[in-house]
This record gives sequence, C-alpha cells and structure tokens, in this order.
Amino acid sequence: MPTSRTTARTELRIEDPRALRALAHPARQRIISELYAGETLTATEAAKLVGLTPSATSYHLRALEKWGVAVRDAPGDDGRERPWRSAADSITVLPTAHRRAGLDASRTSVHAWLGDLEDGLERLTASVAQGREQGMTSRGRLWLTPDEERQLRERLGEAVADLRGRTRRDHPAGATPYDVFALILPADES
Repeated sequence: MPTSRTTARTELRIEDPRALRALAHPARQRIISELYAGETLTATEAAKLVGLTPSATSYHLRALEKWGVAVRDAPGDDGRERPWRSAADSITVLPTAHRRAGLDASRTSVHAWLGDLEDGLERLTASVAQGREQGMTSRGRLWLTPDEERQLRERLGEAVADLRGRTRRDHPAGATPYDVFALILPADES
C-alpha cells in the first residue's frame, strides 16, 4: 500500500520560452510523463522507455535538470546509477511561454503532448474492443466566465492530485496505470 503524502503539493510553472523549446523533444516528453507520474528512474531505465542509449538519455536528463524539470538523487552507497525524479508534483507550461516561444515552437510542444494523447486513445480503443469497461472519453461544451474556467481547472487539478503519488513500485494491489489528460480548449464561436 502506498504511503500517503502529507507535504504540500508543488507545481513547476514553465514561463521561459527556451524551456518550452527544450521540453518539446519526444524523448524528453516521455521522460517527463514518467517522472511527473511519480516514477523515479535511472538513466538506464529511462533509456529503455525512450529507445535510446543510456548515454543519450543522460544528455536529455541533464537538459531537463538545467530547466528545473528533473533532479538527481544522491548516489547510493552501492555506487549504482543515481536515480532521477521530478522537481515538483506537477508541471504546467504557462500561456506566456507559448506566446514568447512563437507559433512554431508552441505548436511543436503541443503536438508532442498530443502524440501521447493519440497513443492513449489507441490503447482505449483496443481495450474496449477486447470487452473491457475501463477508461473513458467525454466531450462537451460549457459557456464559462473567466473565473468559472479558472475554478474548473483548479477543481480538475485537485481531483487528480488526490490520487497522485502512486508509482509502478508503490501502488495498491490491483491498481493499473491510467494516463489522465484534461483539456479545456477555447471553442470556435462561429
């Protein structure tokens, strides 16, 4: 059974457009997904996930460290590789980073993230085709004031935060991993 976190939740807020560009690399996106899901990974473990050599993966981990996204734990007494973990509980790229990075860099970053969403939708389709009743998609339109939109974002974040902290090494018996995507997108008003 996982231990419950009693510390305050932290959020890494990306404002620098150079950080946004650095995060857009597909291997880094995959590593970020794992680290911010609560996993702790060595460069060798991360390399297996992204299909690169441990050396190339170390380069990407150091780039994430440069932008404050990942941190290295102290090496153990056994001299093995040092594990990497997220620098915060969650990561948010602010609209200012997207604006200042420019349309092309912003689009590249968003499309890297959407690739993970497309992969997840493929897994959901396969799961449903096999008769499983897990996972969901939902779509609708809400007319919200700016304050209501902010409140909705906060409430969704709180619901997800309540279940964070579980990892592949530390989760309740019978738990399976789910990727959770929350999108609140401006609609076409025409």
